[in-house]
Amino acid sequence: MYYSSGNYEAFAHPLKPDGVDQKSAYIVGSGLGALASACFLIRDGQMQGKHIHILEKDPIPGGACDGFLYEGLGYVMRGGREMDNHFECMWDLFRSIPSIETAGISVLDEYYWLNKADPNFSLMRATVNCGEDAHTDKKFGLSDQGAMEIMHLFFTPDEQLYNKRIDECFSNEVLDSNFWLYWRTMFAFENWHSALEMKLYIKRFVHHIGGLPDFTALRFTKYNQYESMILPMINYLESFGVQFHYNTKVVNVEFDINMNQKKATQIVVFQDGKKSCIDLTENDLIFITNGGCVENSTLGNQNEPAPYNKEIKEGGGWDMWRKIAAQDPSFGNPDKFCYDPEQTNWMSATVTTLDDKIPPYIQKICQRDPFSGKTVTGGIVTARDSNWLLSWTFNRQPQFRSQPEGQLVGWIYGLFSDKPGNYVKKTMRECTGIEICMEWLYHLGVPESEIPSLAQNSANTIPCMMPYITAFFMPREAGDRPLVVPENAVNFAFLGQFAETRRDTIFTTEYSIRTAMEAVYTLLDIDRGVPEVWGSTYDIRDLLTSTVKLRDGKKITDLDLGDQEKLALFEVFRRIQGTDLEKLLKTYQLF
Repeated sequence: MYYSSGNYEAFAHPLKPDGVDQKSAYIVGSGLGALASACFLIRDGQMQGKHIHILEKDPIPGGACDGFLYEGLGYVMRGGREMDNHFECMWDLFRSIPSIETAGISVLDEYYWLNKADPNFSLMRATVNCGEDAHTDKKFGLSDQGAMEIMHLFFTPDEQLYNKRIDECFSNEVLDSNFWLYWRTMFAFENWHSALEMKLYIKRFVHHIGGLPDFTALRFTKYNQYESMILPMINYLESFGVQFHYNTKVVNVEFDINMNQKKATQIVVFQDGKKSCIDLTENDLIFITNGGCVENSTLGNQNEPAPYNKEIKEGGGWDMWRKIAAQDPSFGNPDKFCYDPEQTNWMSATVTTLDDKIPPYIQKICQRDPFSGKTVTGGIVTARDSNWLLSWTFNRQPQFRSQPEGQLVGWIYGLFSDKPGNYVKKTMRECTGIEICMEWLYHLGVPESEIPSLAQNSANTIPCMMPYITAFFMPREAGDRPLVVPENAVNFAFLGQFAETRRDTIFTTEYSIRTAMEAVYTLLDIDRGVPEVWGSTYDIRDLLTSTVKLRDGKKITDLDLGDQEKLALFEVFRRIQGTDLEKLLKTYQLF
């Protein structure tokens, strides 16, 4: 497996791999990475669909990319996905997945046309005082010291950041700034999360720094992620005869390990309450989704809170990974990520408005008609003074194809599930759907006398507790996640957010799809390059632009420097005068 860039290999079709007709594949899980691996096996590996088996413990596919109408409960979206125009592996895949809405075009086509016609941007990024504009005004609000702390992290070698927390690298000069408000609420970082992941994120998305304050960096699907992304992949795979095995729980994978090779030999499964084993040969490939950010997630309803289930379940994704990791050190260290759900949980809630009483309050803040079919909030709106650090969003409506006319479906989340609310004096994890809705309505600016009635009669709110939703952000070091294809692996690979590819950044759709592409291309020896990560971190133009944006347009000459530093800077300006370097710095407004 190798990497490539440019469009030479992007438009090429690889030759059929040797011996693929004699091979079979077993895929553990049916999340985005798992489904992507099946798609790459079909498209580029040219494996017969009937030889591909997807083993899913739940009755429906999709993993964390869900969006479903639960009978007797309502619409539920546990989370949301934000996309980037430089998700190279993702768009490489979706150019080949047919749309299920418009005949003759791809998922990429419909996504591209939609976001060209209706580009995303936010008109209100944050509020205070029950719905008033927080006046972040597209500013990062960083001091020179805060900007230097970010720059220092950017250039710190990975090895020096192993097992370090963000608050060990940033002072309040960063943590009290608009920058951190934008960053933590958009990406769900906590102060105690990994400084290494923080650094990798800055490097990965440095070309979008300027788009953070108003979300111009983002693109969204038309409907919820399940209907816009997962269903087209399911249809594509089923058209090739891929075998889906639901209610099939993989509890362990057994390996034969010696000095020269590591080979998966058996899959242990439970189906319909019965244990069975699938024996594997070198021609049987297995792709393992280890861990799981939505493991142990639970739903409540209007009148009941979502249970907080912290214990690792036997046979769940974490338990399976523990059993696998016990067999060889190269299979990672799951307990580095799942040992303390108090550090990895947050809560979300899906809210459906049932009449015309709540939408005017939404429209007042987002400054758009939420029923227009176009961008509504343009990303999350954060209630800056919320004890829960509550954020909420309404994407294009309808969010579900079955959504009744006149209803809106939106999403709420709080980073601090253990803090009492501002209006509802209970922790978020203790709250029913009605109570979460009441807290949201309070921050929306609804008169307090109307809040209880609207929450009960004008909305349906479904809480969701996710104890391990940010487990992948826990401080770590090399080796804590297994390589996508461990050294000397013969017939197996790891997929998803807890597999290691040093070429990308976790908690993105791109990461899941990249691990799938690398896994398939490696095990089948496919002679086509895996697209390299977009190289903005090496592009001087992006680095200069982000430097100016991060400092809210301040020039080099605006730095608070001592006399010696000013003299040194003057000498630099003198030496570059009349050169292309001077032109470059002026073009990007550094002076």
